[in-house]
Amino acid sequence: MNHISFEDFKKVDIRIGKIVTAEKVADSNKLLRLEVDFTTEKRQILAGIAKFYTPEQLIGKLCPFAFNLEPKKLGELESQGMILCADSPDGPVVLHPDKEIPPGSLVK
Repeated sequence: MNHISFEDFKKVDIRIGKIVTAEKVADSNKLLRLEVDFTTEKRQILAGIAKFYTPEQLIGKLCPFAFNLEPKKLGELESQGMILCADSPDGPVVLHPDKEIPPGSLVK
């Protein structure tokens, strides 16, 4: 296992976002295009979870996202963050708070 310092960990900006729309990306069996509300702004985030979740299962969910990643082009679309999921033998598991909190809340 590679360890990182607490200072390095503090560089990752993790925020709760509310998924307001979700749709399959055309010509991809892996990608979903999410529109995520962080209160101060909405972002488009692409997630490789289409084999495990339908768009309808995600709409309205509050989830943690890596907020300060460099945008990345995937085909014609740009992803402006990354949803955080737990890894399981059956595939990724979307995480969400167990209480209602406002979109944009920081994860520390």
